Amino acid sequence: MAAPPLRVLFCIGINQNFFDLPTDGITTGDVWAAFVSMMDGIKALPGVGFIGDIDDDSHMVGPSDGWPWTCYLLADVDTADTVKAACNLFRTTAVGDGDAKLWRFAKVEARIGRALTVRDDVALPTRGDAR
Repeated sequence: MAAPPLRVLFCIGINQNFFDLPTDGITTGDVWAAFVSMMDGIKALPGVGFIGDIDDDSHMVGPSDGWPWTCYLLADVDTADTVKAACNLFRTTAVGDGDAKLWRFAKVEARIGRALTVRDDVALPTRGDAR
């Protein structure tokens, strides 16, 4: 029997460097292109089952260095190593034509859990026992 997948919430924050653009020949469009590439890269990783995403940039102004985050991606992931590979895309995804990488403009934290279900060790009351 295969282990159940890890339910992972990738919490993504946009930092001040993004809001300081354009600089060093990099534009906000370059960062957006890199961000889309990174998101597509996460979705394409073997062992990742994309569930959905949410962007809160309409109700949040400025950088986010912690909760509440700017955007989130929810996925079922096979292993912690795959989660690590997804986070590593922030380190390796190029922005523009230079040496800049996406982590210069955004950060990620991965919250790993499980789908919200009743655990096997919990006994639920039978219909007549509920009060």
